[in-house]
Amino acid sequence: MSLLILYILFYGGVSMTTLNVGLGNRSYPIFIEDGYLQKVGVDLAERKVAARYCVIADDCVGELYGNTLLASLASGDIKAEMITFPRGEASKTLTTISNLASRLAQKGMGRKAGLIALGGGVTGDITGFLAATYMRGIPFVQIPTSLLAQVDSSVGGKTGVDIPEGKNLVGAFYQPQAVYIDCRVLSTLPKEELLSGLAEVIKYGVIREHEFLNFLDQNQQKIFDLDPEIISKMIKTCCRIKADVVEADEKEADLRRILNFGHTIGHAVEAASHFTIRHGQAVAIGMVAATRISVAKGIMDAGEAEWICSIIKKFELPMEVPKDLDRKAIKAYLLTDKKAVEGRPFFVLPTSIDRIIITDEVSEQQVDQVLG
Repeated sequence: MSLLILYILFYGGVSMTTLNVGLGNRSYPIFIEDGYLQKVGVDLAERKVAARYCVIADDCVGELYGNTLLASLASGDIKAEMITFPRGEASKTLTTISNLASRLAQKGMGRKAGLIALGGGVTGDITGFLAATYMRGIPFVQIPTSLLAQVDSSVGGKTGVDIPEGKNLVGAFYQPQAVYIDCRVLSTLPKEELLSGLAEVIKYGVIREHEFLNFLDQNQQKIFDLDPEIISKMIKTCCRIKADVVEADEKEADLRRILNFGHTIGHAVEAASHFTIRHGQAVAIGMVAATRISVAKGIMDAGEAEWICSIIKKFELPMEVPKDLDRKAIKAYLLTDKKAVEGRPFFVLPTSIDRIIITDEVSEQQVDQVLG
């Protein structure tokens, strides 16, 4: 039996799900289906989002899926071409935005053009910010190819780039016109990237749904095996939770801040490592740190905290800040974090599973204890 037939059999039988992010005239659908990459062209042709498109991808994803997407767009009689940039967080800069904008202009992309983000979280952030600013705003769609992007960053309209002082400090809220999620592409994802996405998945269970955290705890091996039914359910649940939160608080005035669980210390760890630590791994470290702070403050039961930490460990994610990471640098990044107010970092802390508080009442001593 050929590998292609085995692949089709393995992924067969998972039906399409359509979710909606309800934001009035900025509402958009999320399509989740195996093999959807090949159907994007037909759907976009019906939606008439733009007159022509430019696909933005990093060099790795562009090589893997660029031709498939361009063929799909051609099947819908859509004019499109692709621009790539070097993969990795190091490309998430204003320089990259400038270079890409110049290339769009050179190709004659005007106000009726649209962008397609094909890739992971870095690509989505770059493309969304580019779309928000090029020609003072052109439409874009998301086609996330990493688990982290599929369950988190492709939904919600947060876009932006890094500057030396911190992560995501320059950006905009700019919603996509649609999100197309093809679960099959996860088969080409390196395990480290899969694990990185699983940190964000665990986050959703902690902040919103006890039952979902149980589901993750009970299906760890099936998730690692990319069982199609389990993976589809996992992605759908995360997108549903994210959509619910974004609908209630699009621009992070209040409720949406719970999505930053693990990100306060996580972003600081990521930046202090000069992005050698992946985002998801840093978030996992940040979730453990936030949970331990909650126990130290006496606002969370130690048993519940231990269960959260055990699931993070079960999914082979790091739990401790690396010993060789400069603690002073981490604390400096905490003060420039975009969630800080007047130099005081805010922490998203669990008081129990699916109950969260946001507070700046965390002492330097408590931070020092969890940094080790």
